[in-house]
Amino acid sequence: MIILRNISLRRGAKVLLREVDLTIQPRQHLALTGANGCGKSSLFALLLGELGADAGDIDGLEGMQIAAMAQEIAPSEATALEFLIEGNPEIAGIRNDLAAAEASGDFEHSAALHQAMDAAGGYDIERRAQRMLDGLGFAPGDHARGVNSFSGGWRIRLNLGRALMAPSDLLLLDEPTNHLDLDATLWLEQWLKAYPGTLMLISHDREFIDATCDQVLHVEHQRVRAYKGNYSAFEKQRAERLANQQASYEKQQRRIAEIDAFVRRFRYKATKARQAQSRLKELERMQAIAPAHVDSPFSFSFLQPARASDPILSLSEANLGYDQPVLEGVELTLRPGSRLGLLGRNGAGKSTLLKSLTGDLQLLEGSRTEGAHCAVGYFDQHQLEALDLGASAFTHLQRLRPEAREQEVLDFLGGFDFRGDEASVPIAPFSGGEKTRLALAMVVWQRPNLLVMDEPTNHLDMEMRHALTLALQSYEGAMILVTHDRHLLRNTVDGLLLVHDGRVSEYQDDVSTYEQWVLKQQRDVPATANGAERGGRKAQRQAAARQREQLRPLKKKIDQTETAMERTESELASLNERLADTGLYDSERKTELDELLREQGRLRQEADTLEHDWLALQQELEELEAELATG
Repeated sequence: MIILRNISLRRGAKVLLREVDLTIQPRQHLALTGANGCGKSSLFALLLGELGADAGDIDGLEGMQIAAMAQEIAPSEATALEFLIEGNPEIAGIRNDLAAAEASGDFEHSAALHQAMDAAGGYDIERRAQRMLDGLGFAPGDHARGVNSFSGGWRIRLNLGRALMAPSDLLLLDEPTNHLDLDATLWLEQWLKAYPGTLMLISHDREFIDATCDQVLHVEHQRVRAYKGNYSAFEKQRAERLANQQASYEKQQRRIAEIDAFVRRFRYKATKARQAQSRLKELERMQAIAPAHVDSPFSFSFLQPARASDPILSLSEANLGYDQPVLEGVELTLRPGSRLGLLGRNGAGKSTLLKSLTGDLQLLEGSRTEGAHCAVGYFDQHQLEALDLGASAFTHLQRLRPEAREQEVLDFLGGFDFRGDEASVPIAPFSGGEKTRLALAMVVWQRPNLLVMDEPTNHLDMEMRHALTLALQSYEGAMILVTHDRHLLRNTVDGLLLVHDGRVSEYQDDVSTYEQWVLKQQRDVPATANGAERGGRKAQRQAAARQREQLRPLKKKIDQTETAMERTESELASLNERLADTGLYDSERKTELDELLREQGRLRQEADTLEHDWLALQQELEELEAELATG
């Protein structure tokens, strides 16, 4: 048990924590949440002994093995595999001593070291390290690559793997999913669920927290408040508490009204979206938790895009890649209102597709055609590297639109929580989250009619992610999105594309089904001693074909119901046009009006019945898919 008593902590003149009392029980899985800069990482540093408290004390850390994920990586001559094994100092030391003893012919000492290796469970450490590298998305050939040869994001993955390899009673993970794709995030979820020690993680990924944590510690107003349950439970509890604060009531009602309006708009389009059932559930849940975000410092929306041609952008018979094709035969057309999410494991070609769409990567073959008024807003993590560290946030936006009034720029920046001096000082000391917010603000400021986003939520806290979700919901241009944040994906896109085996194809199911498919693949694929390419693709294709056959009758019913819904909606729209005729309300046309109103009532009832049937069929399909995926 770890007990924090009356802890106060400051950084310079800023008080981060004041008189905090907290008890952490053994084997609890805790999520530490709160706005960027509130003191979460400092609390980790306190537990690691890297910082001292200004007041108070901590009991229970004596003799405890603590593993933590480093945010930076020192140069290392080790291979990726060796680097992970070194995460367990005891076994790594025995291995080194054993190699030296055998090289010198000291077989008596070697025998003793073999016994020590067996006692430490070290004979399978290489296999465990290989499995971990595979789960984190490294290719088999990466195992033998030197650590120094990897880019920054991949080095952070190595740091994560090394922390997981270390023996620990307490595991501290700071933003572990920031540089992971969705497949690796799902693998990490399963690993952490099975972790037997005490887990404390800092994360702004609500679905990741929901899957791995049983309590939330929320830092706000220099205090730490504990909430039982996962992040969804925390939002509900906090919503109830804030809803009772009268000062928040008016803002709360405005936020609920905004979400209500979006739900209504989406219900009308539900017949065109196979992901609609799970999406509607998510949107309705957002209504319930809206009060939990009434005190958010972020409030922005995408400006109305300039005019757009149809299509906005298209790829035809396109081969994409650098020297060799990564994706072949790509056919993709983006029209006004297209809202697409990309699925696929790391290295499948998602970023290659986005760079080809934006024109940053030339096609190897095929054609890329821009519409007459195509205006692309592109966001990826490299945008942060292009920021001018000597310029202010205000200057960055003013350079993009010199004609904008000063107050207009400042008001816009305020929606991204750049207020007062923060808008006018050089951005060099800004945190990663603040720079990400600025890069997003620059994309929004340019009024794109095509939004291309590659992992926009890295370094963003929960409130900014929530604000981005709401802004994207009301965005009226075309959008294509890559993200490991499943909440953002579920709530902002209408269609999914799967990038897999060198192809880009429409994905007919929803995010939950994709998760189940990925997890089933991870369970079914055994780790190999040499990390060679795995087989079994033929068996997987056969199993998938059998599943499609079982799902076919149900999907046919759904298609038929959708067709009937579209017909009914069309008839209703036509009838409403007739009812808009003011002459219809003259007394001599009363009989005609009565007939039309009766017909309107019948069609509305039919539409409600069809929607009810459609949702029930979608629920049945979801349950059957889950059963097939786990069976």
